[in-house]
Amino acid sequence: MTRSRKKKNPFVANHLLEKRKKVKMKEEKETIVTWSRASSVLPKMVGHTIAIHNGKENLPIYITDRILVFS
Repeated sequence: MTRSRKKKNPFVANHLLEKRKKVKMKEEKETIVTWSRASSVLPKMVGHTIAIHNGKENLPIYITDRILVFS
């Protein structure tokens, strides 16, 4: 069942936001590993690499501000 967009904010796992804060405080770049595939990408996450688990392995994805449209 999909999440209704009416009157609701995007879903982001709390632990994912906490990990982003910890990585941002550090000087060196680190990959954030998560199993939360239902989380939305927020503008705060631009410039970070997030490794998303696909059931078999973690796929690293670099978040940019470019908009990609697939047809």
